[in-house]
Amino acid sequence: MSARQEAVRRAARRRRRAAFAGLAIGIATLLLALGIGVLAPGGWSVWEVLLLVCLIGNLPWIALAAATGTVGLIVRLRGGAAPEPDGPVTLRTAIAVCVRDEAMGEVLPPLARLMDGLAPWGDRFALVLLSDTTDPARAAAEEAAVAAFSAGRPGGRVLYRRRAKNTGYKAGNVMDFLDHHAEGFDLMVLLDADSEMSPDSVLRLVRAMEAEPRLGLLQSPIAGRPAAAPFGRLFNAGHRAGGQTWTLGQGWWQGDEGPFWGHNAAIRIAPFRQHCRLGPLPDGSHILSHDHVEAARLHAAGWGVRVLPDMRDGAGGSLESAPPHLLAFLVRDRRWAAGNLQYRHLLRDRSLSRVGRFQMLQAILHYLLAPLWFAMLPLAALNAAFDAEGTPRGALVALLLLGYAALHTPRLAGHVAALLRTPPGGRLAYLRLAVSESLFLLLFDPIIAFHNTVVVLSHALGLSQAGWPSQSREERRIPWAEAAAFLWPHTLAGLVILGLLLASGSVFAVLAGLPAVAGLVLAIPFCVLTAAPDAG
Repeated sequence: MSARQEAVRRAARRRRRAAFAGLAIGIATLLLALGIGVLAPGGWSVWEVLLLVCLIGNLPWIALAAATGTVGLIVRLRGGAAPEPDGPVTLRTAIAVCVRDEAMGEVLPPLARLMDGLAPWGDRFALVLLSDTTDPARAAAEEAAVAAFSAGRPGGRVLYRRRAKNTGYKAGNVMDFLDHHAEGFDLMVLLDADSEMSPDSVLRLVRAMEAEPRLGLLQSPIAGRPAAAPFGRLFNAGHRAGGQTWTLGQGWWQGDEGPFWGHNAAIRIAPFRQHCRLGPLPDGSHILSHDHVEAARLHAAGWGVRVLPDMRDGAGGSLESAPPHLLAFLVRDRRWAAGNLQYRHLLRDRSLSRVGRFQMLQAILHYLLAPLWFAMLPLAALNAAFDAEGTPRGALVALLLLGYAALHTPRLAGHVAALLRTPPGGRLAYLRLAVSESLFLLLFDPIIAFHNTVVVLSHALGLSQAGWPSQSREERRIPWAEAAAFLWPHTLAGLVILGLLLASGSVFAVLAGLPAVAGLVLAIPFCVLTAAPDAG
């Protein structure tokens, strides 16, 4: 790329970022003005002041979501994706899969389909299994499964390496492979144990990397694997709708300084090995959520990081397993929170790109704002019970509806785009799915807000547990006793807030607060009923 072309590209990127920032600021200003219009009449009670503080704290995240979803919808409806390269594959690629205490009977079949589909390219592709399994019995079973899997396959196309120690977690596992076992490979397509890619999806990534030598990492869009239980089905439906819109909107203004999600991505080995070696944090701990840090280091070194644009409805060739039930999701979210909150140590690191540090700030705020988000429920209930005089009901309903729509713009916009692309005969069925998913999320959101509030407070008080435990991926029925043992605090919080709303004596206050409180009150039956694999 010539200097002139690079200058034009940078100017266009600055204009896009300025337009995006202007849109986000405009949305935040509108919601703030509406919030003041709701809270100010009748004078300011202590509850209303605290509500305004919580609203102001949450506005950056809400505005970011709304702006990203709006831009993503526009990009998606306009279409016009650039043609993809379709030439010969010359770079040698390692399909690297990180495993740790996994059921290999579930990990290996998707890899067999992938490698069989890539067989026509001969030694251009090899499968590398990177094990961090430490339990001797599990390790022996793992090695036996890999040996049986490798039997009859072309020599050199399946490699297996197991570390004795899990130093540096997944990032350390990957870098150990790059340091000692990656000779002869140009690219690495990194997969998790629960992720899956089709041969065509891998070839799209590799060909794009071949066509752009300055592209250091290309992230594939990811959809959820098919699920039998309602939790997985509805979670996947929302993720599919919102994820595509979010990535298109984010990609519009971030360009070649995009995110890395840790798997289902093609990585150029030489720059990654040079720039993405992760040392300990200032407190001596290892980085748990490695992906954003690695992306920021590649940005800073001048290498492009991009999400492969996908205008199709869903990303059927690039999949991951969603948590099979609510309890598994909450355990995974606690683990992700531990990793994301570590980024606070890196926000002033000038060796990382500004966009990369902004992505880390986003990741922190996803959890750090949970207490402010959840606090609005009891504060609103206290205000209704003790001092709700003068609150304009019409403006309050408008604020609730617009706030919900802004926060969920990527998902709602995704449903709109999918409906417009769905043939007329299938629109009613899709609309039923979208409504079901929206009702599911209405119950799901307050449970997550309360859970993440507890997680953030436990970190602040030094009560969180260190480590990166394996996650549960098996669909199963959740006994009522197990759900109650985990979710009784959520239920108790919901009952207290509902009691305050009832104490107000206002039917309007109860009806306005019920959608936000119902998920907490019904957390236990919600968990049990959505986990049943044969439920409708």
